[in-house]
Amino acid sequence: MTTLDIDLVLVPVDGSEASHEAVDYAIEIADEYDATVHALYVLDEEVVRALETGAVDEADVADDTASFTESVTERAEVAGVDHSNSIAYGFSTEVKTVHPGSVVLDNAEELGSDFIVVPREPITGTPGQVLEKAAEYVLLYASQPVLSV
Repeated sequence: MTTLDIDLVLVPVDGSEASHEAVDYAIEIADEYDATVHALYVLDEEVVRALETGAVDEADVADDTASFTESVTERAEVAGVDHSNSIAYGFSTEVKTVHPGSVVLDNAEELGSDFIVVPREPITGTPGQVLEKAAEYVLLYASQPVLSV
């Protein structure tokens, strides 16, 4: 039997309820393997377009995502798991190949992630639930083990 060597668990989030559940799973896995959790907040198309046109300020977006990332911090600290957070644009108006799935996988490679926990949300069309578009792509193309919750 082969055991996994996991040092970093990446959990892409978008502020949805499914993201909270994915964070809980990521923290459990990190705790089991004495690993670190990194929560990657993936911004949806509407927010990215507003940032690119100057309709909204980056500081305002960071403030809007702060409560979710603070929740990740609190839950990781209660579990005694090291953690970090970052924010990424889930879309690009200039580069066609940039979409939520590719953003998750590019960040996984850049961070050296050994495991990914991705929320798999039902397709609802609700703005802000960007990861419903990424889950299948991540499952198909990730080089790391993936847990879809």
